Amino acid sequence: MSGATNRPESAGRPSLTPPPDATAPARHPDAPAPGELLGAHYDQCFGCGEGLPHGLHLAARADEGVSVTAEFTVQPAHQGAPGLAHGGVLATALDETLGSLNWLRRAIAVTGRLESDFLRPVPVGSVLYLSARCTAVAGRKIYSSAEGRIGGPDGPVAVRAEALFIEVKLDHFTQNGRPEEIRAAMSDPDQVKVARAFEVNP
Repeated sequence: MSGATNRPESAGRPSLTPPPDATAPARHPDAPAPGELLGAHYDQCFGCGEGLPHGLHLAARADEGVSVTAEFTVQPAHQGAPGLAHGGVLATALDETLGSLNWLRRAIAVTGRLESDFLRPVPVGSVLYLSARCTAVAGRKIYSSAEGRIGGPDGPVAVRAEALFIEVKLDHFTQNGRPEEIRAAMSDPDQVKVARAFEVNP
């Protein structure tokens, strides 16, 4: 189980435990069907984009309800200790998978807090299978959890995470991102791709 605590928000860290008035997440009627590949939300994303040679190239698929599955192969460029995935890369994979949940709700959201547990080393060359689900929504706050297994969906659990995402407006990105990338993303005539480009992080 994740090391999430129920520390009060007044202590400076938002709680990962949904409040009593939180509601169950709702899948958007136009969300991709279960089993459908979600594709990259942005070509230059380190997590899922195809435009970065050393990125994770993480591939996520819609699952039932507000849940997704994903996988990526650990490459030599992803290692920290010799022959093992860097912990920060594994946290990125968890964050990317959790963030993709928001597309099933058609919400633009950013990571507010991510707490991860590293349970076993992940060797270079192995495939990490991830699953994530949205657990609750309270106003702009979106609560979710994920885990990653080595070698297959029934393999040993290597990493777990709980997260809090915050729904934001598009100006969160347009006011803070580099202007050239913002202009390039906004100029795409496909408005679905525009919406997806800004769906997650930072």
